[in-house]
Amino acid sequence: MVKFSKELEAQLIPEWKEAFVNYWQLKKHVKKIKLSRKPTKTPHPHALIRWGLACSILLDPVRSAAEKFADRFRGSDNDKNSVAQVTSDNVENGQVEDEAYETELTKLFNEEHEVRAFCEAVEEELNKVNRFYESREKEFLDRGEELNKQLQTLQELKSIPSESRRRNSLSLKANSNREGSLSGSWPSSHRDHDLSSESFGEPLNKSSMEEALEEGHGVATLETNGVSYVSSVTRSSSKSKLRGKPRMGMAKKRIPSTATPAGAFAALTSMLQDDLADSKSTGKDGAGDSGTGKKKIQCAEKMIRGAFVELYRGLCLLKNYSSLNLMAFTKILKKFHKVAGPQASTNYLKEVKKSHFVSSDKVIRLMDEVESMFTEQFTNNDRKKAMKFLRPQKQRDSHMVTFFVGLLTGCFVTLFSLYAILAHLTGISSYPYYVEIVYPLFSVFALFSLHLFMYGCNLFMWKRTRINYNFICEFSPTTALKYRDAFLICIASMMTVVGAMVIHLLLLTNGFPLSRVNAIPGVLLLIYILLLVCPFCVFYRPTRYCFIRVIRNIICSPFVKVLMVDFFMADQLTSQIPLLRHMESTACYFLAGSFGTHQYRTGKSGRFYGELAYVISFLPYYWRAMQCVRRWFDEGDVNHLANMGKYVSAMAAAGARIVYAHQERMLWLVVVLVTSTAAVFYQLYWDFIKDWGVLNRRSKNPWLRDDLILKNKCIYFISIALNIVLRFAWVETVLRFRVGVVESRLLDLFMASLEVIRRGHWNFYRLENEHLNNVGRFRAVKTVPLPFRETDSDD
Repeated sequence: MVKFSKELEAQLIPEWKEAFVNYWQLKKHVKKIKLSRKPTKTPHPHALIRWGLACSILLDPVRSAAEKFADRFRGSDNDKNSVAQVTSDNVENGQVEDEAYETELTKLFNEEHEVRAFCEAVEEELNKVNRFYESREKEFLDRGEELNKQLQTLQELKSIPSESRRRNSLSLKANSNREGSLSGSWPSSHRDHDLSSESFGEPLNKSSMEEALEEGHGVATLETNGVSYVSSVTRSSSKSKLRGKPRMGMAKKRIPSTATPAGAFAALTSMLQDDLADSKSTGKDGAGDSGTGKKKIQCAEKMIRGAFVELYRGLCLLKNYSSLNLMAFTKILKKFHKVAGPQASTNYLKEVKKSHFVSSDKVIRLMDEVESMFTEQFTNNDRKKAMKFLRPQKQRDSHMVTFFVGLLTGCFVTLFSLYAILAHLTGISSYPYYVEIVYPLFSVFALFSLHLFMYGCNLFMWKRTRINYNFICEFSPTTALKYRDAFLICIASMMTVVGAMVIHLLLLTNGFPLSRVNAIPGVLLLIYILLLVCPFCVFYRPTRYCFIRVIRNIICSPFVKVLMVDFFMADQLTSQIPLLRHMESTACYFLAGSFGTHQYRTGKSGRFYGELAYVISFLPYYWRAMQCVRRWFDEGDVNHLANMGKYVSAMAAAGARIVYAHQERMLWLVVVLVTSTAAVFYQLYWDFIKDWGVLNRRSKNPWLRDDLILKNKCIYFISIALNIVLRFAWVETVLRFRVGVVESRLLDLFMASLEVIRRGHWNFYRLENEHLNNVGRFRAVKTVPLPFRETDSDD
């Protein structure tokens, strides 16, 4: 049977851990009460008499010598000692009863003190839980009221086209009747002229009215709330009653609507004629604006739906918080009942059940209302579908994944051993041209697989230490990649690559045409690219598409908003510059049509490809620097500009090393030493102080930080030392070890692998620090931005 303390630790919400009842501290108080209640073992008087007689017989020769000293000090010792000395002489004169009385007083005093300390601790924990529950309950209720208003506004926007169609149909009927009554007496020219000047009936045609109403009311509201629009109209300040709109029980007032279907119809009449005149003069019919308005209304609906899902998730967490704390108080009071009696524990349990976090039912009622409203508004009364959104089921860990990981690992080891044996027997691995052909592309797969393996290790450690990486990176809990899946993709990739290397070597040694054999690496790369963009729901499609979306956001920096997962992935790319340069070399092989001859390295094309190598080396740092600029622009934090300086210094160091690789002069050597050293110290400062949050000598844990997830502090100091050593791996490019071509390629691959390992090691502590920041702010639910804002009637 699992102890409740372990069960509580496994089920509590990591971000709210400090707000939970401190069950372990209360257990210590109960143990102290239990120890204070243990009776002191005093010797029985008859046993003391027998022991004294035995001692008197054995020590009779020296008794006479000791009596003189004993008689002298017996009186003073009886007065000073708190515990009387029990002998055969003082059993009968009442000293045993005095000693028992004094021991009982001491025991009762200790027990009373420990009970008082336990009661104070329980009261303190109960107040803490109540305060936190009330604050979170108020926050979710306010959020629910705001969502109710947003949903009412969305319903108004959706009802505008139907309202406009109804009004236009009535106007068209009235206009047709008017035309029929006048057609018999007036000429057509006069009839057309006078009808255009009449003010009673049809102001505009049907399509333009629908478009204008949708633009004027619904889209103008979106426009003022972060969703820009091409054209805008004057909004009416009139208010109308909301008919048939969903309303939550916690809503206290109706939304002050900026416009309603009736008000918008009257207010936009004059403006619509101007819009039509402008559209006729420009030759546009405004159909594109109508389509844009519908799309933006759909976007607003999607935002509100996501906000409802997050609200429901927060309510579920708060409900779980209440039940776990109630169970913890019940368990600890049962333990207290065993040592202090039933009366005290029963009274305390009654007080706990009367507390706000137990007696309040607002959260449960709000959950029911959210369920009903979400089912009605977003899933067409399909409750099963609604529950898939509100309560997504996590995928269970499959044993088949573990089985295939082991199977493919065995296949990889076998194929790699076979390749090593064939390469040694044929001796082809010692030929420079073979290394120049095979190394660039296969290094891409090797570095990618190593990075994926390190990411799998990160996922495993984050799960073991309960770091909520899904919440931090905003991954979906139903489709997020697990560490077993990461290991499966990694080992499958490595097995495929080694298998391709074996086939390539066998075909090459058996005399097949060189052009066809050397196409194998390119075909393998093409297969991986096609698999990445495969639209079918196979091979972890959500993860693949999420990866593509993040890469797109990185490339589009600084024109898109930067999320946590975006700059986290951009940091990974800064450690994969060798991989990007190998991809550039492979592309040059195939695009230049000179695979295996390296003609692209000579002449004008050689200069172009050389400059392209500079660009490839700078791009990851440039993207990351642009992300820092965008974050500074959005948040106004100057630290983002300081972080940008780190990547600018890295760009300067990388450029100096590339130039020194082509021009080995003393001047460039000095430039490389200065720029690389400055960049490394800049990066180390940012790693330890900003990203990891360590090296704080005033913290509870000297030179670390106040809160640590790993219990062994030595691991943090070892990690700091390891990060420093791996940051100085660039020294190898300066020393320029004089080795052969094959050894040089292998050394480059080894140094690139060290950087990937350093990045995987850095990832754990980076997300640990981010998780602790969320814990410090009790952030367990994502705050979804809403499309609408309330505006005053004077706007």
